[in-house]
Amino acid sequence: MKKLSWFNKVVYGFNIILIVLTILAYVLPFLAPKAFPLLSVLTLILPLFLILNALFFIYWLLQLKRQLILSGIILLLGITFINKFYKFSSNEVAKEEKDFTLMSYNVRLFNLFEWIDDDAIGSKILTFINENNPDVLCIQEYSENAHVDLRVYKYKAVFMEGNKIKTGQAIFSKFPIFNQGNLQIKDVGNNITFADIKKGKDTIRVYNIHLQSIKISPDVNEISENVETINQKKSQQVFGRIRDAFKKQEQQAEVLVNHSKDCHYPIIIAGDMNNSAFSYVYRSIKGNLNDSFEEAGKGFGQTYNFKYYPARIDYIFADKRMKVKSFKYFPEFENSDHFPIMARLSFVE
Repeated sequence: MKKLSWFNKVVYGFNIILIVLTILAYVLPFLAPKAFPLLSVLTLILPLFLILNALFFIYWLLQLKRQLILSGIILLLGITFINKFYKFSSNEVAKEEKDFTLMSYNVRLFNLFEWIDDDAIGSKILTFINENNPDVLCIQEYSENAHVDLRVYKYKAVFMEGNKIKTGQAIFSKFPIFNQGNLQIKDVGNNITFADIKKGKDTIRVYNIHLQSIKISPDVNEISENVETINQKKSQQVFGRIRDAFKKQEQQAEVLVNHSKDCHYPIIIAGDMNNSAFSYVYRSIKGNLNDSFEEAGKGFGQTYNFKYYPARIDYIFADKRMKVKSFKYFPEFENSDHFPIMARLSFVE
């Protein structure tokens, strides 16, 4: 430190603060949000921490300063997180007759309340589904009021609630559904549904999840338009919503994990988690399952239409008794606040 200029001492001070925050973000996926709800927010911006650490590392490297060691160690410790954020290449496997496909999509009620100025959103989504032709389709924020015709699927498990406008979740399948259920949790918005599906001689349990929303979107839009006028109260409201949502997500994750323990079939968990791949909830729900994006995806895997950050909050987790052969996401298909995702899978013989 003595040999550093006053400017570099200030830079190193910020570097140390960043390192402490990054270490916290590394540890938080192993700690329940109800214990540290506000700190759990750090997991949402872990990729930003990694990028900033890389910039500090380059800064010290160019000056041949030994201060680069700390940033270097932090980057090495975080190398396992990189695949969750960005995949440099995909591991797609050739198609076989035994393969089947599953799509997950939060359709935002098929634009029922005209968030997007386009009357044809419902028909566009229907055309997209028909063109990609998934064998199993998991929809979050489903509504029959939008009159989107999915009769091509012979079997379905639909759970909705509400008075004038009923909304909920739906699992559509080309294979027979012989059992279904709803894991509605008291005082928690959104829910978890499941369907037991018979594919030939094999049986699969598919969970369709929509965890508690952080409800940050409207405020993010306000922020993007009024950067100069953000006040402390607004920031506190955003952090308060995130804190409360994380607690409820933890509760939902516990119910899902406990329920799935009693299932002897291979399982798939798909849907909108409303949280990042660096969170406690992600780690809890994923467990020993394979993240389809990590197995066969490429790029950022963005699933949420956020202007400033390639957020991945929708997932398809597959049982290890299945092989993930391909994974696709569709960021060009902007007809909801989420993007569809689809995986091609097969049973391991």
